[in-house]
Amino acid sequence: MGAPTRLCRDCGRLDEALPHAVTTCPSCGSERILAHEELAQLAIAHVDCDAFYASVEKRDRPELADEPVIVGGSLRGVVLTCCYVARRSGVRSAMAMVHAMRLCPDATVIRPDMEKYRRESLRIRALMEQVAPVVEPVSIDEAYLDLSAAGTHEPPARSLARLALLVERRVGVTVSIGLAPNKMLAKVASDLGKPRGFRIIGASDAAQVLGPMKLRVLPGVGPVTAQKLEALGFVTCADLRDAPAQELIHRLGRWGARLQRFAMGEDGRRVGDGHRRAVTVGAERTFEHDLKDLAEIEPVLAQLCARVAERLARAGLAATNLTLKLRRADRHTTTHACRPRDPTLKPETILATVRPVLARQLGGARYRLVGVTAHDLVPATRADPPDLFAKEQVFSMD
Repeated sequence: MGAPTRLCRDCGRLDEALPHAVTTCPSCGSERILAHEELAQLAIAHVDCDAFYASVEKRDRPELADEPVIVGGSLRGVVLTCCYVARRSGVRSAMAMVHAMRLCPDATVIRPDMEKYRRESLRIRALMEQVAPVVEPVSIDEAYLDLSAAGTHEPPARSLARLALLVERRVGVTVSIGLAPNKMLAKVASDLGKPRGFRIIGASDAAQVLGPMKLRVLPGVGPVTAQKLEALGFVTCADLRDAPAQELIHRLGRWGARLQRFAMGEDGRRVGDGHRRAVTVGAERTFEHDLKDLAEIEPVLAQLCARVAERLARAGLAATNLTLKLRRADRHTTTHACRPRDPTLKPETILATVRPVLARQLGGARYRLVGVTAHDLVPATRADPPDLFAKEQVFSMD
């Protein structure tokens, strides 16, 4: 490959023949310079908002700019998200709030405002659609973009740099961007650059970047699958990439061949093609010891409802119906339908819907598992409409 093309993320200057020693923009002096041999050709991007909920809250409360912030419910709930200051203390999403506060006792805890986050998400989506003809939302705060047919004369990287600045200036939050030949590499790249990053992975350096990475970076590999692959001797992407293809097919079936292609940096999925909404979103917990009283089970139920709400929000969905799952100590399992008044993704509404059903079912038996599932899902824009009558009850009835 020739000399890398360089792009200033702050003023948009493009250069193709600057000496390697030049690390600042000759036009504006910025040090935020992108350099890659394939910069001008790549067109598939992954754009991810940085700690989205917490960033929106910090925008609205500037005095918290340098302080640890956790977005979540009560001490019985879980962390929905937290800012990067709190993450330095070990706080993570889905962590029990009690544990999070032990790790970061000085954190400011803010209850989630899902309506506000949805509103800001739509503003960001509109900005994405200005620069990319194809936008595939992944969740409330991230999306894939295909700029290959954008119809502009500038490289996609320049359009994406402009998008990041627009989001900062108009919405007040930051994004991280990954640019690559395909969706998988774009997602890997955006994760590498957080926060406020812009990373590029090209076909020429995909093998080098992916090689030492754990298999969790590959699509479809979660914690359980990663453990199973490790037990077979596959720990990194290089392990899968270098394995004989027939051995992988013998041990893992056709999925093994697909996984090897991912490990090589190959991904045939197109942005926007085959995008499916989740059919259900759920969470369940098996107790260490069987429980029978509402006071014992309710804190766990609240955590599960918060987890379901967070997953709905990330998917941009709302629940029209809910199911409460109960498994007794003798492993007899029952499910109970629960219907909120309106589609919802609020943790408190989910809890208020399933808690009365739980209370009615408890009759002295001991339980080993409880679960909550959201189904009949609809777009989040239909969730939790305002109660007009409640808002209008402001006049005295005396």
